[in-house]
Amino acid sequence: MTVFFVGAGPGDPELLTLKAQRVIAACPVCLYAGSLVPAEVVAGAPEGALVRDTAPMTLEETHAEIVAAHARGEDVARVHSGDPSLYGAIAEQIRLLRRDGIGYEIVPGVPAYAAAAAALGQELTIPEIAQSIVLTRVSMKSTSMPAGETLENFARTGATLAIHLGVRNLREIERQLVPHYGAACPVVVAYRVGWPDQRLIRGTLADIHAKVRAEKITRTALILVGPALGDGAVFPDSALYDPAVPHVLRPRVRKA
Repeated sequence: MTVFFVGAGPGDPELLTLKAQRVIAACPVCLYAGSLVPAEVVAGAPEGALVRDTAPMTLEETHAEIVAAHARGEDVARVHSGDPSLYGAIAEQIRLLRRDGIGYEIVPGVPAYAAAAAALGQELTIPEIAQSIVLTRVSMKSTSMPAGETLENFARTGATLAIHLGVRNLREIERQLVPHYGAACPVVVAYRVGWPDQRLIRGTLADIHAKVRAEKITRTALILVGPALGDGAVFPDSALYDPAVPHVLRPRVRKA
């Protein structure tokens, strides 16, 4: 018996990987985080499967379902949103599985920041503007952030920031980031990216709070911040396809 932590992607069932689809279709038990994973994602569970939304359940209650499935010798698809390695709360579940000698496997999924970039139709790493992406969050009512992992510290790098769980704290995000990025720095709030009611709100650090408030968005949103998000930025071409720059697969410099 194996517990499969399945990354469901941001919400669009078509963004499931082939392996994720296969695992869900094969497991007689499917436990999914219904607050972030639409029911359509687990609709491919086999007929007669036990399919439960774990949103209202505690860690202990969810683990009890897994232990019961283990006793029956039934594989479990434990379906999480995005990619399980990012804010998937799987570490504490894995700790219990190891304690009880239950095998597990992780099936990666499309993370929300990648789906948001695709919906925006742009790259997040622009030559000489931003070559790094910081995936982070703000504390709010969730677990405290480790010392040193502050928005101000990350902002000093000038990297593109992908901020989770922070849409209700935009004023504080603005306060911490403006000194480093400037008030005119582009911001995108991606609400329920990959869902039918997806919304992409563009703005700046100076006005994004008002725009999001007007849309009455209070949860399930990813915040992207950084100069790479700007329209029409002037930047050089990447050296990857430059005929004047040789590399191992194109060792000779081609003459124009």
